[in-house]
Amino acid sequence: MKSINEIIDHTLLKPEATPAQIEQICREAKTHHFATVCVNPIYVKIASESLKGSNVLPITVVGFPLGATTTDQKVSETLSAIKDGALEIDMVISLGKLKSEDDFYVETDIRRVVEAADKIPVKVIIESAMLSDNEIVRACLCARRAGAAFVKTSTGFGPGGAKPEHVSLMRKTVGPDIGVKASGGIKTLEDAMKMIEAGANRIGTSSSISISEAYEKSN
Repeated sequence: MKSINEIIDHTLLKPEATPAQIEQICREAKTHHFATVCVNPIYVKIASESLKGSNVLPITVVGFPLGATTTDQKVSETLSAIKDGALEIDMVISLGKLKSEDDFYVETDIRRVVEAADKIPVKVIIESAMLSDNEIVRACLCARRAGAAFVKTSTGFGPGGAKPEHVSLMRKTVGPDIGVKASGGIKTLEDAMKMIEAGANRIGTSSSISISEAYEKSN
Protein backbone atom coordinates (compact mmCIF):
# COMPACT_ATOMS: atom_id res chain seq x y z
CA MET A 1 0.00 0.00 0.00
CA LYS A 2 1.63 3.24 -1.16
CA SER A 3 -0.66 5.44 0.89
CA ILE A 4 -3.67 4.98 3.14
CA ASN A 5 -5.43 7.50 0.89
CA GLU A 6 -5.76 4.85 -1.82
CA ILE A 7 -8.16 2.77 0.29
CA ILE A 8 -10.28 5.58 1.75
CA ASP A 9 -13.90 6.18 0.77
CA HIS A 10 -14.25 9.93 1.49
CA THR A 11 -17.78 9.99 2.86
CA LEU A 12 -20.55 12.52 3.34
CA LEU A 13 -23.91 10.89 4.04
CA LYS A 14 -25.45 13.42 6.43
CA PRO A 15 -29.05 14.14 5.43
CA GLU A 16 -28.43 17.90 5.61
CA ALA A 17 -25.47 17.80 3.19
CA THR A 18 -25.75 20.45 0.48
CA PRO A 19 -24.67 20.36 -3.18
CA ALA A 20 -21.86 22.79 -2.36
CA GLN A 21 -20.56 20.43 0.32
CA ILE A 22 -20.63 17.53 -2.12
CA GLU A 23 -18.60 19.52 -4.62
CA GLN A 24 -16.17 20.41 -1.82
CA ILE A 25 -15.56 16.79 -0.78
CA CYS A 26 -15.01 15.89 -4.42
CA ARG A 27 -12.32 18.57 -4.67
CA GLU A 28 -10.77 17.23 -1.47
CA ALA A 29 -10.83 13.66 -2.78
CA LYS A 30 -9.07 14.67 -5.99
CA THR A 31 -6.44 16.63 -4.06
CA HIS A 32 -5.72 13.78 -1.66
CA HIS A 33 -6.18 10.97 -4.21
CA PHE A 34 -8.76 9.08 -2.18
CA ALA A 35 -10.27 5.92 -3.67
CA THR A 36 -13.85 7.16 -3.83
CA VAL A 37 -16.38 9.74 -2.76
CA CYS A 38 -19.44 8.18 -1.07
CA VAL A 39 -22.64 10.24 -1.21
CA ASN A 40 -26.38 9.75 -0.93
CA PRO A 41 -28.18 8.85 -4.17
CA ILE A 42 -29.54 12.36 -4.69
CA TYR A 43 -25.98 13.61 -5.19
CA VAL A 44 -24.51 10.91 -7.43
CA LYS A 45 -24.85 13.09 -10.55
CA ILE A 46 -23.03 15.98 -8.88
CA ALA A 47 -20.25 13.70 -7.64
CA SER A 48 -19.93 11.99 -11.02
CA GLU A 49 -19.58 15.32 -12.81
CA SER A 50 -17.22 16.74 -10.20
CA LEU A 51 -14.90 13.71 -10.36
CA LYS A 52 -14.65 13.45 -14.14
CA GLY A 53 -11.07 13.21 -15.35
CA SER A 54 -9.80 11.89 -12.00
CA ASN A 55 -9.17 8.40 -10.65
CA VAL A 56 -11.62 8.96 -7.78
CA LEU A 57 -14.83 6.95 -8.13
CA PRO A 58 -18.31 8.26 -7.29
CA ILE A 59 -20.16 5.72 -5.14
CA THR A 60 -23.47 5.61 -3.31
CA VAL A 61 -25.69 3.74 -0.87
CA VAL A 62 -28.81 1.63 -1.42
CA GLY A 63 -31.50 0.69 1.10
CA PHE A 64 -29.80 3.16 3.38
CA PRO A 65 -29.58 3.36 6.35
CA LEU A 66 -32.09 0.76 7.60
CA GLY A 67 -31.98 -1.95 4.92
CA ALA A 68 -35.73 -2.38 5.41
CA THR A 69 -36.88 -1.48 1.89
CA THR A 70 -38.05 -4.22 -0.46
CA THR A 71 -35.69 -5.99 -2.82
CA ASP A 72 -37.45 -4.40 -5.80
CA GLN A 73 -36.85 -0.96 -4.29
CA LYS A 74 -33.18 -1.75 -3.73
CA VAL A 75 -32.87 -2.92 -7.33
CA SER A 76 -34.57 0.24 -8.57
CA GLU A 77 -32.27 2.42 -6.46
CA THR A 78 -29.26 0.53 -7.81
CA LEU A 79 -30.26 0.97 -11.44
CA SER A 80 -31.00 4.65 -10.92
CA ALA A 81 -27.69 5.24 -9.14
CA ILE A 82 -25.71 3.55 -11.90
CA LYS A 83 -27.56 5.57 -14.52
CA ASP A 84 -26.50 8.70 -12.62
CA GLY A 85 -22.86 7.58 -12.65
CA ALA A 86 -22.27 5.50 -9.51
CA LEU A 87 -19.33 3.13 -9.91
CA GLU A 88 -19.77 1.20 -6.66
CA ILE A 89 -22.90 0.37 -4.66
CA ASP A 90 -22.99 0.02 -0.85
CA MET A 91 -26.23 -1.78 0.04
CA VAL A 92 -27.71 -2.47 3.49
CA ILE A 93 -28.91 -6.00 4.22
CA SER A 94 -32.35 -6.81 5.58
CA LEU A 95 -31.40 -7.03 9.25
CA GLY A 96 -34.77 -8.26 10.49
CA LYS A 97 -34.72 -11.12 7.99
CA LEU A 98 -31.20 -12.07 9.10
CA LYS A 99 -32.20 -12.03 12.76
CA SER A 100 -35.23 -14.21 12.01
CA GLU A 101 -32.81 -16.66 10.34
CA ASP A 102 -34.28 -16.15 6.88
CA ASP A 103 -30.89 -16.42 5.18
CA PHE A 104 -32.51 -17.32 1.87
CA TYR A 105 -34.20 -13.91 1.80
CA VAL A 106 -30.99 -12.11 2.79
CA GLU A 107 -28.96 -13.88 0.13
CA THR A 108 -31.59 -13.37 -2.56
CA ASP A 109 -31.90 -9.68 -1.65
CA ILE A 110 -28.15 -9.24 -2.10
CA ARG A 111 -28.01 -11.32 -5.26
CA ARG A 112 -30.73 -9.27 -6.93
CA VAL A 113 -28.76 -6.07 -6.28
CA VAL A 114 -25.52 -7.69 -7.48
CA GLU A 115 -27.27 -8.80 -10.68
CA ALA A 116 -28.77 -5.34 -11.22
CA ALA A 117 -25.37 -3.75 -10.71
CA ASP A 118 -23.85 -6.12 -13.29
CA LYS A 119 -20.14 -5.21 -13.44
CA ILE A 120 -20.39 -2.48 -10.80
CA PRO A 121 -19.00 -3.79 -7.46
CA VAL A 122 -21.48 -4.18 -4.60
CA LYS A 123 -20.51 -3.78 -0.96
CA VAL A 124 -22.87 -5.36 1.57
CA ILE A 125 -23.39 -3.40 4.80
CA ILE A 126 -24.20 -5.82 7.61
CA GLU A 127 -24.40 -3.32 10.53
CA SER A 128 -22.10 -5.51 12.61
CA ALA A 129 -22.69 -3.65 15.90
CA MET A 130 -26.27 -4.96 15.87
CA LEU A 131 -25.27 -8.57 15.26
CA SER A 132 -23.94 -11.50 17.25
CA ASP A 133 -20.79 -13.21 15.99
CA ASN A 134 -22.93 -15.99 14.53
CA GLU A 135 -25.09 -13.44 12.71
CA ILE A 136 -22.01 -11.67 11.35
CA VAL A 137 -20.75 -14.97 9.95
CA ARG A 138 -24.13 -15.80 8.39
CA ALA A 139 -24.44 -12.32 6.85
CA CYS A 140 -20.96 -12.57 5.37
CA LEU A 141 -21.64 -16.02 3.95
CA CYS A 142 -24.86 -14.74 2.35
CA ALA A 143 -22.91 -11.89 0.75
CA ARG A 144 -20.17 -14.20 -0.49
CA ARG A 145 -22.62 -16.68 -2.01
CA ALA A 146 -24.55 -13.83 -3.65
CA GLY A 147 -21.47 -12.53 -5.45
CA ALA A 148 -20.77 -9.34 -3.49
CA ALA A 149 -17.40 -7.64 -3.94
CA PHE A 150 -17.13 -6.48 -0.32
CA VAL A 151 -18.69 -6.89 3.08
CA LYS A 152 -18.90 -3.70 5.12
CA THR A 153 -19.27 -3.20 8.86
CA SER A 154 -21.63 -0.28 9.35
CA THR A 155 -23.82 2.49 8.01
CA GLY A 156 -22.53 4.98 10.55
CA PHE A 157 -26.15 5.54 11.59
CA GLY A 158 -26.53 2.42 13.75
CA PRO A 159 -25.86 1.87 17.46
CA GLY A 160 -22.13 1.46 16.96
CA GLY A 161 -19.41 1.57 14.35
CA ALA A 162 -16.60 -0.68 13.21
CA LYS A 163 -14.70 -2.84 15.70
CA PRO A 164 -11.41 -4.60 14.87
CA GLU A 165 -12.71 -7.90 16.20
CA HIS A 166 -15.69 -7.73 13.86
CA VAL A 167 -13.46 -6.85 10.91
CA SER A 168 -11.23 -9.82 11.77
CA LEU A 169 -14.23 -12.16 11.93
CA MET A 170 -15.55 -10.81 8.62
CA ARG A 171 -12.18 -11.31 6.93
CA LYS A 172 -11.86 -14.84 8.33
CA THR A 173 -15.36 -15.66 7.06
CA VAL A 174 -15.12 -14.30 3.51
CA GLY A 175 -11.49 -15.25 2.90
CA PRO A 176 -8.92 -13.35 0.86
CA ASP A 177 -10.87 -12.88 -2.36
CA ILE A 178 -13.60 -10.53 -1.12
CA GLY A 179 -13.02 -7.03 0.21
CA VAL A 180 -13.76 -5.96 3.77
CA LYS A 181 -14.72 -2.34 4.34
CA ALA A 182 -14.55 -0.88 7.82
CA SER A 183 -16.76 2.14 8.39
CA GLY A 184 -18.50 3.89 11.23
CA GLY A 185 -16.69 5.83 13.94
CA ILE A 186 -13.25 5.75 12.29
CA LYS A 187 -11.91 9.18 13.19
CA THR A 188 -8.15 8.80 13.67
CA LEU A 189 -5.18 7.20 11.96
CA GLU A 190 -4.92 4.83 14.92
CA ASP A 191 -8.53 3.75 14.36
CA ALA A 192 -7.90 3.17 10.66
CA MET A 193 -4.69 1.22 11.19
CA LYS A 194 -6.40 -1.10 13.68
CA MET A 195 -9.01 -1.89 11.02
CA ILE A 196 -6.39 -2.50 8.36
CA GLU A 197 -4.40 -4.77 10.69
CA ALA A 198 -7.62 -6.70 11.38
CA GLY A 199 -8.13 -7.33 7.66
CA ALA A 200 -9.90 -4.31 6.16
CA ASN A 201 -8.79 -3.23 2.71
CA ARG A 202 -11.16 -0.26 2.45
CA ILE A 203 -11.91 2.44 5.02
CA GLY A 204 -15.07 4.53 4.98
CA THR A 205 -14.77 7.77 6.93
CA SER A 206 -15.71 11.43 7.02
CA SER A 207 -12.41 12.13 8.80
CA SER A 208 -10.39 11.31 5.70
CA ILE A 209 -8.28 14.46 5.58
CA SER A 210 -7.14 14.37 9.19
CA ILE A 211 -6.34 10.65 8.84
CA SER A 212 -4.42 11.33 5.64
CA GLU A 213 -2.43 14.17 7.21
CA ALA A 214 -1.57 12.04 10.24
CA TYR A 215 -0.43 9.23 7.93
CA GLU A 216 1.85 11.57 5.98
CA LYS A 217 3.42 12.86 9.19
CA SER A 218 4.07 9.33 10.41
CA ASN A 219 5.91 8.26 7.23
